[in-house]
Amino acid sequence: MTSLIDVERVSTIIRDVAAAEILPRFRNLTAGQIREKQPGQLVTEADIEAERVLTLRLADVLPGAACVGEEAVAANPTFLSALERSGAVWVIDPVDGTSNFAQGLTRFAVILALVVDGVTRIGWIFDPVSGRMTIAERGSGAWESGRRLSVLPGGPLETLVGSVKRSARLAGRVARVGRKGSAAHDYLDLVTGKLHFAHFRRLMPWDHAAGMLIHAEAGGYGRLIDGSAYRPRFHDGALLLAPDEDSWSSLRTLLVD
Repeated sequence: MTSLIDVERVSTIIRDVAAAEILPRFRNLTAGQIREKQPGQLVTEADIEAERVLTLRLADVLPGAACVGEEAVAANPTFLSALERSGAVWVIDPVDGTSNFAQGLTRFAVILALVVDGVTRIGWIFDPVSGRMTIAERGSGAWESGRRLSVLPGGPLETLVGSVKRSARLAGRVARVGRKGSAAHDYLDLVTGKLHFAHFRRLMPWDHAAGMLIHAEAGGYGRLIDGSAYRPRFHDGALLLAPDEDSWSSLRTLLVD
């Protein structure tokens, strides 16, 4: 299936949509263009319009493929069921880090994954502010601007830096932890030498399908906290990513009850 996809064509679509629908609204949103779709979860006009245009343009790339977009699922949760069926599915997060975006902070990104028969085959993360496009195809590595990406090597717990929302369990056991409001940027940091590990509790497919593939193709080790493999669908529980299996196991012992 992936041989039918022009990866650069999709990259161009992502860049075009970001340039037309996201960047012009960055730091230019009015109060009426931001709302709370659920308690504590913002959506902006940029999220809605970027997802709408991406959905339309991706339909021409792979006719017949389903689309599971964050905002479409917010309006109709039954769309998530497409990930339980066979066939090709585009998984779209039009603006990951919406709260940052709405506050005028630069840590936001577009995330796109192509899932085929329940397996993520290609993932894209695009940072519109820097222009960085990170891409992974299953079995072909993770790349940015012609440079192959690799995770940091593992090491003793006290040398590791991570992204964790609730970090009390790790206090004093690792070098540093924090969270800055964008799963996409956490994944980018994992494959560009800024983070060793990350732990997530909100496991929506648009946040993680592309990033998990990019991390794995960069040599990382990621599993659900119970040790089972991640699949691109809605999950309960938590997700832990680390440089290798030994680091993952050591970190897990600090995170589980």
